[in-house]
Amino acid sequence: MIELYYSPGAASLVVHWLLLDMGVPHRLRRLDLASQEQKRAEYLAINPRGVVPTLCVDGAPIYESGAIIMHLADAYPQAGLAPQPGTLERARYYQWIVHLANALMPPFRHWYYPTEAAGEAASEAAQRSAAAAIETEFSRIDAHLAKGGPYLLGEAPSAADFLLTMLMRWSRNLPRPATQWPHLARLAELMKARPSFRQLYAIEGLTEWS
Repeated sequence: MIELYYSPGAASLVVHWLLLDMGVPHRLRRLDLASQEQKRAEYLAINPRGVVPTLCVDGAPIYESGAIIMHLADAYPQAGLAPQPGTLERARYYQWIVHLANALMPPFRHWYYPTEAAGEAASEAAQRSAAAAIETEFSRIDAHLAKGGPYLLGEAPSAADFLLTMLMRWSRNLPRPATQWPHLARLAELMKARPSFRQLYAIEGLTEWS
């Protein structure tokens, strides 16, 4: 039995999307982040960080969205969303997931929750810094895609593209959203055309960036 603890549009989105895309049977456990359900003792018992997502596989929890999507791609190789282990393409696949998790996800946190790190007085400066960091990374990724896209690893999508698409969605309200870069916009179009994306939106009740 696979259970996903999630909240609509949060970092759990990429895991939910992959489960749907791969056709993996699962049960959803929705958490209301506004009421801090993720900080309650029963949830902290399975995810001490008190964030989403958490994927429970036969009762055993896994957290960190990057780790979960790598696990899913390996557990369901028939989906073809990860290169063969031991290959250079596999190393590049790891590289992109780790890079996205380390270089893009933190500045998004700073953009949406600027007072966490900087305090109220410096929140505007924190947002400006976060937006600049995000734009720098989008420029680098767009340049990479221009050389050998349309996907991060070339002609075929991988789990890394699902993660990137979620992060592009998060940029929709930033001063310069991801779709203002041409190759990122093309990747977004391709990924949003997948039937699983429409299914995801219907289940999570999402409308933005569709």
